[in-house]
Amino acid sequence: MPKEGNRNDFLTKSLSLCSKSIYTKMKKVAVAILVVVLVMVVAVIGGSFYMLDYSLAPDANRADTAANFKNLFTEFPETRPWVDSLRRIEALRDTFVTMPETGEKHHAFYVRNGNNKTALILHGWRDSAIDYFHIARLYEQEMGYNVVMPDFHAHGLSEGDMIQMGWLDRKDMMHWLKVFQTDTMVVHGVSMGGATAMMMSAEKMPAGIKDIRFVDDCGYTSVWDEFEGELQKQFGLPAFPLLYTTSLLCKLRYGWSFDEASAINQVRQSPYPMLFIHGSNDDFVPTAMVYRLYDAKPSRKSLWIAPNAKHTEAYTKHKAEYLSVINLKNP
Repeated sequence: MPKEGNRNDFLTKSLSLCSKSIYTKMKKVAVAILVVVLVMVVAVIGGSFYMLDYSLAPDANRADTAANFKNLFTEFPETRPWVDSLRRIEALRDTFVTMPETGEKHHAFYVRNGNNKTALILHGWRDSAIDYFHIARLYEQEMGYNVVMPDFHAHGLSEGDMIQMGWLDRKDMMHWLKVFQTDTMVVHGVSMGGATAMMMSAEKMPAGIKDIRFVDDCGYTSVWDEFEGELQKQFGLPAFPLLYTTSLLCKLRYGWSFDEASAINQVRQSPYPMLFIHGSNDDFVPTAMVYRLYDAKPSRKSLWIAPNAKHTEAYTKHKAEYLSVINLKNP
C-alpha cells in the first residue's frame, strides 16, 4: 500500500495540474472575449466613420449647374419659360456672400420682383437651389415676391466640406434673411430645407422684418429621428450603439450632434406662423412626423396633407392646390 506521504504528494500534484488546466482554459476564454470586444469596438468605430460619411458627404457633382438646369427643365417644364424670361432681362442674379461665423463664401440666386416682400427658398439634402426653382417660380411669377434661393453649405456653388442637415445651416439662412430683408418675408423649405426653416423659426428675426411666416414641406422632426429610421430601414440596425457613436463622432468633428439638431424642439418655441405640408405616402420622412411637429407648434399653424404623395411630391401631384395652400394668409 502507498504510504500516506506519497498519497498526499499525488493529490497535491493532481490539484496543481487541475488548477493549471482551469487557469489555461479561463485565460483562453478571457482572451477570446477580449478579441470579440475589440473586434466589436473596431466595427462600431469603423461603422461610425462610414455612417457619418455616408450621411453627410456632399454630392460630387454639386457644382454642375448645367446638369442641374437640364434636370429641372425635364422634371418641371413650366420653369423653362420663366428662367428664359429672367435671363433675357438679366434678372436672375448670382449672388455671393461671406458667412460671418465661418468666413465661407456662399452662393444664392436672386430675383427682384420689385415688391417689398421676399421669399427665401430652401432646398433639400444633396440638392441645390436650382432643384427648387419650381417653388421659387410660384412665389415670383404667381405671387409677386422677390425670391432668394441659397445653396446650402457644401451644396451647389457654396463652399463647405460636409452636409450640416440644417442645424448649423439655420445660422447661414438667418444671414441671407438679413441681407435681403424686406417688410414681408416667407421662408419656404422642402425636406432638409423644411427642417431648416423650422430650426430657424425659434431664432430672433432681423429687426427690419415686420411680417414673417414659415412653410415646412416634408421636413423631419430631428436628425436623430430621421437617421434612426433610415438605419433601421436600410440596414436593419437598431439605434444602439451605432447611432450614438456616430452622433458623438459628428460632435467631435463638426461641432453638432444628431439629437441637438432638432426641428421639433425649435418649433415648440416658435412664435411665428407656420404651414406644414406633407405627402400622405411619405416613407422617407414618415408622414407621422408632421403630426408630431404640428402638435408641438403652440399656435398660428396650419396643416395640409397632400393625398397620394410620396416624399417631396406634394407639388408634383397637386400643383394647383399647392399654390392655393401657400398663397393663403398667415394661419
